Amino acid sequence: MSLDDLNDDVQESYTAFDGDLSVSLDRETKNELALLEAALEPDETDELVRRAIHMLFQSTVETGKLDFQLRSAYDVTYDEYLSGMTFEQMTGADQYPTMDDERRYQF
Repeated sequence: MSLDDLNDDVQESYTAFDGDLSVSLDRETKNELALLEAALEPDETDELVRRAIHMLFQSTVETGKLDFQLRSAYDVTYDEYLSGMTFEQMTGADQYPTMDDERRYQF
């Protein structure tokens, strides 16, 4: 997979979120959400879910887990995704043909 595949998958998921996103919660999650709502008193419960997603995203980026998953699935890193170019494209390494080591020094 590639950077283009990642961009396509992100756009597809983003488009799928346009409607209301319904999430089923287990008992433990409901309890934790209720406690957070009581303690933090947000305007609406959706705000807590948004904060939770931001925190999960941030910790995944900071620990390197996102880069690991992206490299495993798409062979790119988060920085490459943000820039829209792979490291090879940024450095120009993909512009040169590969050398044939067997024929390199033949005259």
